[in-house]
Amino acid sequence: MDRRTKIVELIRQVTKQELNPAADESLFDSGLLDSFALPDLIGAMEKEFSITIPDADLNPRKFDTIELIEQYLDAKG
Repeated sequence: MDRRTKIVELIRQVTKQELNPAADESLFDSGLLDSFALPDLIGAMEKEFSITIPDADLNPRKFDTIELIEQYLDAKG
């Protein structure tokens, strides 16, 4: 499973929705994620990708799209 597929799967697990958002679709504007779901997604990403995401990075703009999440993971890489 590639990383983008893993990200989408994590979003589905956190939101309990089977939606398949486009890579550039705003996860927050679409209502798929909100500020309450973001920490759950961050925790799942930390576990799945074996990274630590500092609290200072808990900014919805950094995780607004799948593309931005991938860029963030690249930077942490």
